[in-house]
Amino acid sequence: MGAFITTFLYFLIAIIVVLIGLVIFEWITTKYKDWDEVSNGNQAVALSIAGKIVGICIILAFAIYHSVTIWETLIWGGYGVILQMIAYLLFELMTRKFSVEDKIKQNNVAVGIISLAVSLGLAFVIGASIT
Repeated sequence: MGAFITTFLYFLIAIIVVLIGLVIFEWITTKYKDWDEVSNGNQAVALSIAGKIVGICIILAFAIYHSVTIWETLIWGGYGVILQMIAYLLFELMTRKFSVEDKIKQNNVAVGIISLAVSLGLAFVIGASIT
């Protein structure tokens, strides 16, 4: 029975961490509101959000696998979300020819796909570094 309860706790932690991460990402992206854009059919924003959700979950999966306690998982998960946010800001800063945020708001699917790939790729790197 303990394994079922632990699994449920990890499930709740994942939902909470993802929701907190999405709220913080919403604060970071100041040129648009994610869910307003999604409700208007903006596929680039949807791809970017999908990358953030899956990226956070990848980091949490590594954290669960490598942590001894639920508390450790929360710490590593939170740290991973912070690193994902730093990666997003660096992606914006390193793209000199255009603003990632502007292009995603304009429904530039190509930029949305790259944003998704950055989130997923770095999630694996961040997750693999959790020991």
